[in-house]
Amino acid sequence: MTEAFASHLLKWYQQHGRHDLPWQQNKSLYSVWVSEIMLQQTQVATVIPYYQKFMQRFPDIAALAEVSQDEALRYWAGLGYYSRARNLHKAATIIIESHQGKFPVSYDDVLALPGIGPSTAGAILAQATGQRHAILDGNVKRVLARYQAIEGWPGQKSIEKQLWEFAELYTPENNVADYTQAIMDLGATLCTRSSPKCQKCPLVSGCQAHQQNRVAELPTRKPKKTIPVKQKRFLIIRNKQGAMLMEKRPPSGIWGGLWSLPELSMDEVVDEVVERNWQLVVNDFNDLPAFRHTFSHFHLDITPCEVAIKAVSGAIADGERYQWHADITLLALAAPVSAIFRAK
Repeated sequence: MTEAFASHLLKWYQQHGRHDLPWQQNKSLYSVWVSEIMLQQTQVATVIPYYQKFMQRFPDIAALAEVSQDEALRYWAGLGYYSRARNLHKAATIIIESHQGKFPVSYDDVLALPGIGPSTAGAILAQATGQRHAILDGNVKRVLARYQAIEGWPGQKSIEKQLWEFAELYTPENNVADYTQAIMDLGATLCTRSSPKCQKCPLVSGCQAHQQNRVAELPTRKPKKTIPVKQKRFLIIRNKQGAMLMEKRPPSGIWGGLWSLPELSMDEVVDEVVERNWQLVVNDFNDLPAFRHTFSHFHLDITPCEVAIKAVSGAIADGERYQWHADITLLALAAPVSAIFRAK
């Protein structure tokens, strides 16, 4: 029974799986690591151009470790979930300092690196070295929840524990690299959340959800919460030299470590805030059309606001948080900021 699961899956993978992804070419621990981090919570089609650009700039661990976090973030900007990039950069420096610049091959050592959990550690080692480790990303959770007809939201610890047990049970002793890719491919291409292609699935004969006509309801969805809406003004302020006033976001949290525009709530008075915070006198300001940026836990309605200031009398010292920048294309920008200037 368990051998048949892997056998059917591997046979399907040889014919229908994805074999030409960029990180599958000249595969290394480094390339697989970068791809697995990028693929956390992000689809393959979105990741590919970011991966190619990132690897061209940082072809190995040393190249990544030697740059500043700002430079690493610049090649991640737009991909989202920026803690991934910060952890990737931090892990690269740890590998240089503690592992002689070589990505570790011990599961415990890999798991100890920032930003790597059990499934990611298993996927890296399984795909790059062939070590036998089970994985349990979102695609695998969906496949196993349906195959075993497991009720309950997979984010619950008790449900996740059941899924890990089956992930371990079905992982074969051999061809682990192909098996790991195969089960992720199955979830991404056939056993999708909506409109799954059960008639093409190599596991359909043993799938309990299919037998019970419960494919649409499994895995159980996360209980819905009302997503709040927040509103902010993003200030576009240039000095007489044309440099833009930019804000460096804190290292953690939303857009952590990226550059954004100074912001204020919609009920704050623009000229008062600008004078109080940066000692600038406002001649006029103009709100541009608002747009919505959605996070996993809230919507942010952004109103770009062009602020015309009087000539700056004397230099305003750049601080760590707020700085004047003549060329913002050199910065790792928060996605909405990039969107504002693309639209202008």
